[in-house]
Amino acid sequence: MKIKLRSYKTEDTQAILDIINYNILNSTALYDYNIRSYEQQKAILEEKTNKHFPVIVAIEDHKVVGFGMYSEFRFREAYKYTVEHSVYVDKDHQGKGIGKLLLHELIQLAKGQKLHTMIAVIDAENQSSVEFHEKFGFKTVGIIKESGYKFDRWLHSVFMQLILE
Repeated sequence: MKIKLRSYKTEDTQAILDIINYNILNSTALYDYNIRSYEQQKAILEEKTNKHFPVIVAIEDHKVVGFGMYSEFRFREAYKYTVEHSVYVDKDHQGKGIGKLLLHELIQLAKGQKLHTMIAVIDAENQSSVEFHEKFGFKTVGIIKESGYKFDRWLHSVFMQLILE
């Protein structure tokens, strides 16, 4: 089945929420402890789109199987050309190249918005995500040790950067 990308619509919220909540409960991809409600997730997505940041979804057979987005890296004015992104793929659809399609599209959108830098913040245990980002030209620029605590252990955050050209 062919994967199609499109912009987020409100009716995608539940599928995105399901992907997010699975990752909250089962991974260190998100440093949250508690699952989100539909209303919380919808507000997060609407805030991004209201600020003219993209939220894109990957569709397979009329079903959302992944999503990607970016928004402010930090809130000071001088950071306005830098964004932090997220890409998530449904657990049953990983390994199909969906993440690659989403990240490639996010990079193109960032270039189109004349942004300068994209940042990925990845849990150090997720070496496959580090390697995935390296394939797109992201470089590790720092590791913050013991920056998170989840599942009864300290977690380290890997900061990766892509300078857009």
